Amino acid sequence: MHLRKRILVTGGAGFVGSHLCRRLLAEGNEVICVDNFYTGTKDNILDLLANPYFELLRHDVTFPLYIEVDEIYNLACPASPVHYQYDPVQTTKTSVHGAINMLGLAKRNNAKILQASTSEVYGDPQVHPQAEGYWGHVNPIGIRSCYDEGKRCAETLFFDYHRQHKLQIKVARIFNTYGPNMHPNDGRVVSNFIMQSLRSDPITIFGDGTQTRSFCYVDDLVGGLIALMSTGEDITGPINLGNPNEFTMLALAEKIVTLTGSKSELVFKPLPQDDPVQRQPDISVARRDLNWEPLVQLEEGLSKAIPYFKSLAG
Repeated sequence: MHLRKRILVTGGAGFVGSHLCRRLLAEGNEVICVDNFYTGTKDNILDLLANPYFELLRHDVTFPLYIEVDEIYNLACPASPVHYQYDPVQTTKTSVHGAINMLGLAKRNNAKILQASTSEVYGDPQVHPQAEGYWGHVNPIGIRSCYDEGKRCAETLFFDYHRQHKLQIKVARIFNTYGPNMHPNDGRVVSNFIMQSLRSDPITIFGDGTQTRSFCYVDDLVGGLIALMSTGEDITGPINLGNPNEFTMLALAEKIVTLTGSKSELVFKPLPQDDPVQRQPDISVARRDLNWEPLVQLEEGLSKAIPYFKSLAG
C-alpha cells in the first residue's frame, strides 16, 4: 500500500509552486499549499481545489506555522525584480524569517526540507559558467540585494540548522525558469517579451542585448526539485538547477517575435543597476547526484508557454 506523504509547499500558488503541487499530487501525495497571495494567485491552482488530498492555507511564512508534515518545499518569496523591489524589507523578511520559521517547523516534525534558492546568489558573476563552489559577486547594498542577500542568508540558515540540529536539508539554486502560470507583468524577460510581442508593442531590451541568460522550462525544474528531495541524507546541495544552453537577449527577442508572428520592433534602454551580464549554470553536480538534466529546449518551451500568455492577452 502506498503511504501518502504529507508535503507542504510554501508559495504553492505561485508560478513554480503551482506546478510542483500538481506534480506531487499526481505522484500520490497529500499536498498542503501555503501562500499569502502577494504574487501567487488562486487561478494557478483552481483545478486542484476539488482534490481531497489538496489543502490551501492563506498564510505568510514570516509568521510561524504549526502543522504536521513529512516534507517541506520552501518556495515562498517574490522572484521577479518588479515584485521584490516593490517592498524590499518584506522581501528580505520573507527569505530570512520565512526560512527560520520553516526550518523550525521541519525541526519539530523531523521533516526533510528543501530551500528554493536562486542563481542570484552568484550576483553579477566573474566566473562563467557558474558552479556551486563559486561564492558569487553580489552588491550587498544595491537595489537587488533584498532578494540576493535574503536568499544567501537563507542558505546560511539551512546549513547552520543542518550542522547544529542534524536537520535533513536540500538547497536548490534555481536559474531562469519560464512557462505557464508566470505572472504576465512580473518584469521577467520571457514574460515581458511574449506579452509585448502579442500586443505588437515595442520589445524592451535593457543594455545592448548581448547580455545572456539560460532558460529552463518549468516542468524540467520541477523534476529537478523532486529528484533533489528524493536523495539520501548525504546530499544537501547547493545544487544548480537550470538549462545550460545560453542565449543573448537579442536572440531570445527574435525567437519570440518569430514564434508569435509579431510585428514588434526592438527598443533599447539602459541596463538596470547590478543587472548580471552573464548567467549560465554548470549542472555537472545535478547530472551526477540527481541523474537530472533538462529535456525541453527553448523553442519547444516557448511554444508551450505562448498559448498561456495568449489566453491572458485576450
